[in-house]
Amino acid sequence: MREPVVVGTDGSPPALAAVRWAADDAVWRGRGLRVVHVVDPSVFGQAFGTPPGFRDSMSARSREILAEAAKAAQDRVPGLWVEMVSRAGYARTELLEEAREAGELVVGTRGLGGFLGLVLGSVSMGVAGHADCPVVVAGNPQEAVHGEIVVGHDGSPESEAALEYAFEEAARRGARLRALYAWQVSAFLPMFASYTPDLERVYDMGRLAAHEQLRPWRDKYPAVELRDVTVRAHPVEALAEASAKADLLVVGSRGRSGLGSAVLGSVSHGVLHHAYSPVAVVRSRPRPPAPGDPRTAPA
Repeated sequence: MREPVVVGTDGSPPALAAVRWAADDAVWRGRGLRVVHVVDPSVFGQAFGTPPGFRDSMSARSREILAEAAKAAQDRVPGLWVEMVSRAGYARTELLEEAREAGELVVGTRGLGGFLGLVLGSVSMGVAGHADCPVVVAGNPQEAVHGEIVVGHDGSPESEAALEYAFEEAARRGARLRALYAWQVSAFLPMFASYTPDLERVYDMGRLAAHEQLRPWRDKYPAVELRDVTVRAHPVEALAEASAKADLLVVGSRGRSGLGSAVLGSVSHGVLHHAYSPVAVVRSRPRPPAPGDPRTAPA
């Protein structure tokens, strides 16, 4: 099936919660669900060796994990088309490979290999911001349906992919969309802290840019009920608070405040740790060079 929703599972409760969330979203998208379990090859290469039949038992366990996940998905959405895939390799690498042909990649917050003190596991952090498709970290979805999606944006081009995803999700679900622009001087411009008039101008410029950024999306999705919200607060704090009454929080992989070398910016990294709802991290697409740009000239 073209562009299925792909979900990784390892049999843990957070992974099964992610499977159920992915099943719901597959229905909204009109897509099938591909459930993937990855067997780490290191278990076969132990220095002390493995007992006879160990490889077969690991393969059998992989099939059991996949069957349990498929049942959870079909119990959630009867009649849902589910494909089960077992891969050998490292989970992050294999899931990123699966994401190449996926419409969306869903993972849990922490799997069986996670440490109890960590909110997010290495796999969920490793794929968010790196995958070719949007990544949803959905290990602890809320049971209550709020009918609202929250998207963080800052007027930058890097926010456009997150806005596109959020408007599409809101349109599919018939949900409200809250577009949140949060700004705090200590987060971005500490050198202006003592100049109130300058701060007001900077804030107003950012607020206007964020508001204008929504205009074409309003026109494209007139049926989506949109709330354009601006607040003076740290973006992570504001987005995490808004997520408490949202079905999904959407952020870009890197916004205006991100470093060029960072794939996952500080805001998206922060909300992954603090949000109450599932979080979609949407990677910004490279912008094509403008006509006349030297990069378009033949070598």
